[in-house]
Amino acid sequence: MAKQPVDIEIMGRALSVTCTDEERDSLLQAVSYLDGKMREIRDAGKMVSVERIAIMAALNITHELLNTRSDGVDVGEVKRRISSMQQQMDEVLSGQHKLL
Repeated sequence: MAKQPVDIEIMGRALSVTCTDEERDSLLQAVSYLDGKMREIRDAGKMVSVERIAIMAALNITHELLNTRSDGVDVGEVKRRISSMQQQMDEVLSGQHKLL
């Protein structure tokens, strides 16, 4: 899998990041999420330095991540798997309506 450069922007700062085509959508979602978190912190007016805003955003996101894990179970992964199973069931059941 070849990695391609992707131009992104976080809080008005342009960056180029490399990723595979398969990772591109996830990367762009992550960029959007991080940009939003950093703007929330900046707009709260408590911090001016981009570096401090980035550190606070990283701490907030890490806290969110750690709270999605419970007793060694990654709740986020469980939710993704349930969603995938629901989608598969919907696809199978939609075919059943044609039989009736």
